[in-house]
Amino acid sequence: MDTYALHRGTAPLLVSLPHDGSVIPEALAARMTEAARAAPDTDWHVSRLYDFARELGASVLVPRYSRYVVDLNRPPDDTSLYPGQNTTGLCPTVRFTGEPVYLPGAEPDEAEVRDRVERYWRPYHDALAGELARLRLEHGRAVLWEGHSIRGDDLPFLFDGRLPDLNLGTGGGTSCSPALQQRLEAVLAAQHDFDWVANGRFKGGHITRNYGEPDRGVEAVQLETSQRCYMDEATFEYLPERAARLQPVLRRLLLAALAGPGAG
Repeated sequence: MDTYALHRGTAPLLVSLPHDGSVIPEALAARMTEAARAAPDTDWHVSRLYDFARELGASVLVPRYSRYVVDLNRPPDDTSLYPGQNTTGLCPTVRFTGEPVYLPGAEPDEAEVRDRVERYWRPYHDALAGELARLRLEHGRAVLWEGHSIRGDDLPFLFDGRLPDLNLGTGGGTSCSPALQQRLEAVLAAQHDFDWVANGRFKGGHITRNYGEPDRGVEAVQLETSQRCYMDEATFEYLPERAARLQPVLRRLLLAALAGPGAG
């Protein structure tokens, strides 16, 4: 079963887009509310937003299926990444609005969750770990870039007020070297089109925190982008003119990630 697509690049950079998938199997969609069947919590168009990454030599990993099937950025035991704060789980039963994903009584049981982990979650993570190992073997290091997006306004279930445009997450400074974080923050500080924060509401999910081992040559960074920066949040329409303003900043960030140890 095709659960993901992997493009193998030539540079020590892997761009992972774990919430880009939007496919929901028909039998599963039949158990969901009408609103949930449209997969509204997808990281819409992030593959298109990062399409330039291949030109930089990056590997790119993209799933086919929606986070409503299984959330690839959650740990397989579904431990909360943000204790004490509202969030959605490994096989989400609520949307980002707090409204239900499933019709009453149609939620997955524990056995179904385990099956989804094996069928959808594990192949993605096997591919991710394998590609990082290949890159580190070939280059002596690897950088994992987690590309995400979310509606940046009016999601009180998840956060108050307006989310900054660009939200850099490094697990509070544990998933990458201080030098890499400083290079990325310098890029963000040098531009004036988008506001930003480092390790704010979104510090990096399971993938960033689990795979980022800077002492072992693998650095991981998450960028959560407010969708207003490149699309219409109400209609999910991609807006090329907005994206064209954002992509140069993303390119500079990836180039900073590629710069490597000792770069200024």
